[in-house]
Amino acid sequence: MSTTQVPDSASNFEIFSSLRYDPRLPLAVAENPDSYPEPSNSPYYLLAYHRDRLIAAARHFKWDEALLKAPLWSQGDVDSLKEFLDPKIPEKDKPWRLRIAIVSNGQPSCQVAPTAPIDPCNLLIPSLRPVTDAPIWKVYVDSEEITPSGFTTHKTSSRDDYNAARLRVGINSPTETAEVLMVNRNGEVMEGSITTPYFRSRGSTQSESRPSWITPPLSSGGNAGTTRRYALDQGFCIERIFRKDELVDGEDCWLSNGVRGFMRGVVVLTR
Repeated sequence: MSTTQVPDSASNFEIFSSLRYDPRLPLAVAENPDSYPEPSNSPYYLLAYHRDRLIAAARHFKWDEALLKAPLWSQGDVDSLKEFLDPKIPEKDKPWRLRIAIVSNGQPSCQVAPTAPIDPCNLLIPSLRPVTDAPIWKVYVDSEEITPSGFTTHKTSSRDDYNAARLRVGINSPTETAEVLMVNRNGEVMEGSITTPYFRSRGSTQSESRPSWITPPLSSGGNAGTTRRYALDQGFCIERIFRKDELVDGEDCWLSNGVRGFMRGVVVLTR
């Protein structure tokens, strides 16, 4: 069993959130205006959710100085965050991957890197778009279990457990279309190493009026991701504890994160 490595002081880690800048996103949202949160005309994917995520993490770690000082903590709107990000975009007509980070004293930073173009409809919940011929991700399960903590619920630079899990299943590059599911000490699936997973709902409680997908609850220890919140808000899925022994080899699933949107996956238990 692995225990999440906890930094010995607040100065030894960052809280961060990764999101996509995509100039074509507003066009996709315009076709489904009631199925995407405000600001709906922004090229920054789920911008308000990323702001909320950073605030929640700072509150959890009691970073009071950060909450008072950083201008992008504005609760009223996301204008200050947009103003902080806009000068960082090298070319406004291309997609970019952004990593917004905050340290305990409130100093924000933003790293920007190129990211591959995708169909902007992939950024919407899957029920709003047809299935495309995008690559299907292989979804493995970690052989080790980890202990949930604030460092699994919130996104921080303390990611040794996640990196180790990826290496154990042979994922050596962030560009691989492969994911590994993290499991807690109770045998419950927490999340993916870089994504939120969604599994098919089955059993006697399933009905046409209920979503056909489930995602692990935060009580299992996984990350409070932005696309997870989006999927729940839009009724794409419900929360339910999902145990490792419920996984079925070859069964389809969905994955999501703030840079790539929603991706189709298939569970791989035998290799």
